[in-house]
Amino acid sequence: MFSSPRFRRPPFSSSTRLGLAGIGLSLLLGGCAQQPAPDPGPPPVSAEAFETRIASLESRLVERCETRLDWQDRQARLGRYLLADIRVLGDRLHEMQDALDRREAPPRPITQCEGVDSSQLDGMQVLGRAEWVGLPEVGTYLKARVDSGANTSSLSAREITPFERDGQDWVRFKLGLNEDDVVVDGVRDAWIEAPVERRVRILQAVGSNSRPVVSLLMTLGPIRQPVEFTLNDRSHLNYPVLLGRRFMMDIAVIDVAESYLHPRPEYAGGRPADEAAADEALDQDDSEL
Repeated sequence: MFSSPRFRRPPFSSSTRLGLAGIGLSLLLGGCAQQPAPDPGPPPVSAEAFETRIASLESRLVERCETRLDWQDRQARLGRYLLADIRVLGDRLHEMQDALDRREAPPRPITQCEGVDSSQLDGMQVLGRAEWVGLPEVGTYLKARVDSGANTSSLSAREITPFERDGQDWVRFKLGLNEDDVVVDGVRDAWIEAPVERRVRILQAVGSNSRPVVSLLMTLGPIRQPVEFTLNDRSHLNYPVLLGRRFMMDIAVIDVAESYLHPRPEYAGGRPADEAAADEALDQDDSEL
C-alpha cells in the first residue's frame, strides 16, 4: 500500500511576515480610533466663582424668608382684627337681646336738674360712678371707676416691655390685677401688644416718671370707641380701669349717686351678664387716689 505524503506548511518568507504584521497593526490602530474619546466633564470652578454663587443663594434664601415672615405678620394682624370684629358682633348681639328683654319694662324716670338745659344733654349717656367696660381686642370685661377729676384714662398693667415693630414703638404687657379683680380667666396672664401712641410724664411727690399711652377699643353700654389709656400698675387700687374726662367729653355725664347703670358685656370664657350683680356687691369703698 502506498502511504500519502505528510502535508507540510510552506515556510513564510520575511516579506510575507512583514506584510502580515502591518495588516495586524492597521487593524489594531483602526479599532482604537473607532472608540469615543472620554468626557472631560465640566471645567473646574474657581474659588471666586464658588463664593459668588453661594452668596447669591444666601441672598435669595434670606429674601424668601423675609417675604414669608412679612406674610405671616400680615396674616396675624388680620386674624387679630377679625377676632376683634367677632367679639364686637357678639357684644352687639347681647345688647340686642338685652334690648328685647327690656322692651316691656317700664321706662326709668328722669329727673330734671335745676339750672340745667336738657337740650345740652341730648344724645349723652348717663354713667354711674362705677361701670363695667369691655375690651374686645383683649377679650375681657373689667370694672372701671368713672372720675371726671382725672384727665386721661388709665389701665392697670404689669411687666410693661417696650419693643419696636416696623419702625414704630410698641409695648407688650399683661393686665395688672389682684385676686379680687373680676376678669375673664383666660386673659388674666395673657400678653397684650399695642402700638405706643405717645408718652406722658406723671409728676408725683417722690419724683416723676414717663408712662406709655396705648389706644384700645372699649365698650361701655352703647358706647363703643377707641380710648387712650396710660399703662401703670393699679393692682393696689380697687378698680383696674380709670375713665377720665377726655373719654367722657361730649358723650357722657356722671350720676355719682348711681353705679353700674349699663350691663356687663359677655365674652367667651367669662361669666354671664346676669351674674354681674354678685360681683358688683364686692365693691369696696370708692375712695382711692
